[in-house]
Amino acid sequence: MDFSIKTIDAKTSIASLKAGCIAVGIYENKKLSPQAQALDKSGEITAALKSGDISGKPGSTLLLRKVAGVAAERVLLIGLGADGELNDKVTSMAALCVARVLATLGGADALLALPFDAVKERDLAWAIRSSILVLRDNSYRSDTLKSKKETTSGIKKVAFLVAAAKAAVAKDALAQGVALANGIDLTKELGNLPGNVCTPTYLANTAKKLAKEFKLSVEVLDRKQLEALKMGSFLSVARGGGEAPKFIILKHLGGKAKDAPTVLVGKGITFDTGGISLKGGAGMDEMKYDMCGAGSVLGTIRAIAELKLKLNVIGVIPATENMPSGTATKPGDIVTSMSGQTIEVLNTDAEGRLVLCDALTYVERFKPAAVVDIATLTGACVTSLGHHNSGLFTRHDSAHDALANELLSAGKATGDTAWRMPIEDSYQEQLKSNFADMANIGGPAGGSITAACFLERYTKKYTWAHLDIAGTAWKSGAAKGATGRPVALLTTFLMNRAAAAK
Repeated sequence: MDFSIKTIDAKTSIASLKAGCIAVGIYENKKLSPQAQALDKSGEITAALKSGDISGKPGSTLLLRKVAGVAAERVLLIGLGADGELNDKVTSMAALCVARVLATLGGADALLALPFDAVKERDLAWAIRSSILVLRDNSYRSDTLKSKKETTSGIKKVAFLVAAAKAAVAKDALAQGVALANGIDLTKELGNLPGNVCTPTYLANTAKKLAKEFKLSVEVLDRKQLEALKMGSFLSVARGGGEAPKFIILKHLGGKAKDAPTVLVGKGITFDTGGISLKGGAGMDEMKYDMCGAGSVLGTIRAIAELKLKLNVIGVIPATENMPSGTATKPGDIVTSMSGQTIEVLNTDAEGRLVLCDALTYVERFKPAAVVDIATLTGACVTSLGHHNSGLFTRHDSAHDALANELLSAGKATGDTAWRMPIEDSYQEQLKSNFADMANIGGPAGGSITAACFLERYTKKYTWAHLDIAGTAWKSGAAKGATGRPVALLTTFLMNRAAAAK
């Protein structure tokens, strides 16, 4: 779907604009938005409201054809609820209604003439960005590996109608929305690919393609290089699989050379059987999604590279399978991490923290301004927060509180929300081992917290946050598929950092 901005001034009538469809808003009290009023010269829209053909409630729609005095072929009426109560939820619902109707129509293009400036506590830029994300999400198809692609009809070109005075703001918002949607689509695509396709090598090749397309710097370390770096914890997970592990470093250096980078670390377990601590068979196919942290890093880097964001950002992805075999790590084995700390592996299905801890040690060399790791880490986080919020974990001091607030604000701004969870010394007690510096699990109580406490031990030299996206990275059931979260949160977080650095 292609997007553009169309401007209008006081001399131009909306009714004179040609399009396959023009969408305008109406309210529950039978009141028309200013844009709808401009199309109602013949009274047909008012008549439709009075007849009860459309209620005006959020989610209601009515398609009119050949409205007298309107150059557009169709007029789509969108319910916006009570007048004066237009909020972000209603706006998103309106965009979804538009997306669903446009997907069924003929015609070459559509014009969205909704009252974007009237959204409470939001601005025009937010409305355009969020509408693009909804429209693109509705048009996404996970049919890459189907022999016959899903046939798609409907309108493919959508323009946002804005006042000429706000053209610059609207065009910037459109560019941001498209870049975000492109990044989210990449993350979805990687997550939805099966483990026999999206291998560690596939992730590495994807990073190389991004580097070539957007002139980024990329480096991929193989097993021998990881052995030389003494990444014993990461390699202990890779011992059981047939696919070669890859350690991917992708750099977007858009800021000043002396500026410390913001580092994103994504868990890249391309398939997780649980290893020797084998998972149950039911639903194991969904363990292809255990690389969604890695996918979100690649999607975020793609988005900021397309935007040419003036910020130094480094993406780091430790990628491997977690498989059972005669060479796989066993429960009770003790491994030595890159930091020199030893780990008793009590459960090989708690492997994400074993790959991340070496990555978190590796990124010390970048002297980062901040590090955020992203991982489908624990089922316990799903139990705690469900599928609405990602879990956010940081230490409690001024620097970490500031980082947490940046991430929470970015999530709230995009609807890609997170909820802050505790990290306290009392939970660290659960990771004690009689035989090593720590165990890799702390028991069932507070499982997402003890997992974060494990990672925290490897992050003492910089400001750090951990996002557990196990409940938000994909959906199960009939809607099964990757969601593309938290690309919107991360990209907005980085955009805000770039703006603050000016």
